[in-house]
Amino acid sequence: MRRPWNRIGTALVAGLAGALVLGAADPAAARRVEHDTRGAVTSPTSPTSLAGTGRGTTVRTDAGWVRGVEAGDRRLFQGIPYAAPPVGELRWRSPQAVAPWQGVRDATAPGSRCAQNTDDWGLPASAAEDCLYLNVTTPTRDGGNRLRPVVVWLHGGSFTKGAGSDYDAGRLAVRGDVVVVTVNYRLGMLGFFGHPAFEDSGAFGIEDQQAALRWVRRNAAAFGGDPRNVTLAGESAGSHAVCAQLTSPSAAGLFHRVIAQSTPCGAGSFEGTPLKPVLDVPLWLPRASYEGYGQYLASLLGCADPGTALACLRGKPVADLLAVPVLPLPGYGNAVLPEDPAKVLKEGRFHRVPVLTGITRDEGTMFTSMIFEEPLTAEDYELKVNTTFGALGPGILARYPVDAHDGPPLQAVAAIMSDLDWAWQARDTDRRFARHVPTYSYEFTDRTAPALFPLRHEVKPLAAHGSELSFLFGVGWESTPLTPAQRRLGDTMIDYWSRFAASGDPNRPGLPVWKRVHPADDTPYVQELAPGRGGVKPFDRASAHNLAFWDELAGR
Repeated sequence: MRRPWNRIGTALVAGLAGALVLGAADPAAARRVEHDTRGAVTSPTSPTSLAGTGRGTTVRTDAGWVRGVEAGDRRLFQGIPYAAPPVGELRWRSPQAVAPWQGVRDATAPGSRCAQNTDDWGLPASAAEDCLYLNVTTPTRDGGNRLRPVVVWLHGGSFTKGAGSDYDAGRLAVRGDVVVVTVNYRLGMLGFFGHPAFEDSGAFGIEDQQAALRWVRRNAAAFGGDPRNVTLAGESAGSHAVCAQLTSPSAAGLFHRVIAQSTPCGAGSFEGTPLKPVLDVPLWLPRASYEGYGQYLASLLGCADPGTALACLRGKPVADLLAVPVLPLPGYGNAVLPEDPAKVLKEGRFHRVPVLTGITRDEGTMFTSMIFEEPLTAEDYELKVNTTFGALGPGILARYPVDAHDGPPLQAVAAIMSDLDWAWQARDTDRRFARHVPTYSYEFTDRTAPALFPLRHEVKPLAAHGSELSFLFGVGWESTPLTPAQRRLGDTMIDYWSRFAASGDPNRPGLPVWKRVHPADDTPYVQELAPGRGGVKPFDRASAHNLAFWDELAGR
């Protein structure tokens, strides 16, 4: 029996192309629910915070006082609401202002994760809609009257899972001398769902992120952060969201630099070429597509009648919403993303802020492990390459022979995906940004780094998607401890990231020089990030990823 090349992108929208093959959510998983016991409010004793300096564990926000915890060299404030709970009539509406509270709100435990199923990461499931919370980590050392740069972190997880609290930002905050804010935002069907009955839809999660950024603008100074120096950062889906915010008119002025990890913002690399990505899924959906698919989902949920669809859908329990095959991609043609972000980026009409962006050396390994239901034989591999690339298949097979990748045939698929889907597009993204703003590009190449989770089908993770995260954060999933050499690399990365957050330039005395990307260069500069002596240095991405080969096939 022929197995699909990938089961994620065979069809996207029921209203346009039939059934979606994203894999139905597991209803049983939806019953594994977190219970939010956080958020108690006590009477206002005598708050000890020096509001505006971030020195105390009790801080006044614009909605009320919060009490966090001091843990050695850092202070942590968790579960701070930045918007009203999006429940009842607020389900599938833009985020609304949080109600002020009296007394001092406990901020010593995270808020609920936004509704999600569990999966390979081993992260907990949640049925919570009351989930629009953020966490603030600050150094305890006195910064004097100087306000620190702020880093707002958007978590990854395919827009279907994850939470800000999965990322312990202590090392980044303390070593980098920055204030770090990690954010929850609506996910899956509650965050990226559209239907003609809604006033505006398709990107509620993107709107949530902007509400969090506005909270930062109003409240950062109370925690010692500078609201005029905010870096928006994210990895995977978080980076995807960063790209969206770069193109959203309503995000103007909410951030001053961006860090995009492992989702190149560029789009259009494949236009006018005979090539297509292995993971052939769009980054953005037009309104007709997400509303068409929304009508299909409404029919699955018994809410097909247009006259009653809105009330019917809002009355469905979260478990029912988690059990349908969601389309978790930001939609455009709405208030927050009025235009196709790919078009906005291509035309250079994004917000003019410095960019630090990069990928890992082997982005494709994790996805190859996930999208193939069964291992491939050598014959399967040859068939899939020829089926996917047509007349270009034999040349690709010659460049990526099945026995040249020290692993099963899927390892060769992963190499193609890493080179074509990520590295080839990343180079175009770097050049596009560099035409307009200071741009710094990296590649994380540690092939011994901890993977997000064990990969299937004996695929070796190598420097897999997400493998750099534990070098910047303490992560909330099971992860192998870093070696001393890896820990030193993490220190260097934090130094780069935090220096970029402070100044828009990652360079400072004592660090290996990181050159800017120049758009006219045939091989734009890339900084390699690897452990060991001399591991941080210029990287030849073009040779490592066969970019000249792919250029030739593309007719460039």
